[in-house]
Amino acid sequence: MVQSCLLSTQQPISAARLPCRVKVSAGKRYAWCACGHSKKQPFCDGAHVKKAPTIVPLRFTPDKDQTVMLCACKQTKNSPYCDGSHFRVIFQDIVKKVKGVFK
Repeated sequence: MVQSCLLSTQQPISAARLPCRVKVSAGKRYAWCACGHSKKQPFCDGAHVKKAPTIVPLRFTPDKDQTVMLCACKQTKNSPYCDGSHFRVIFQDIVKKVKGVFK
């Protein structure tokens, strides 16, 4: 039987470099994608079951109706909300590209 070399990941992947602006409703339960594999970012679509079985979605229920910025880079220390960590991710991307130019 032949298997893919990359069946699953243990670390989240960045789904996007910028956060998702989302209107949430008070009392409604949401499942934020923590693995980065969901096609319905920033929410979970169950992709973690096959692609990142050790990473589970974060379930949360807002206290009030509001517009929030939900993390899409998956590096936040304040899940599911954006804490600006995407700036570090973007900077790291730039550094990698610049290093590649000077090789």
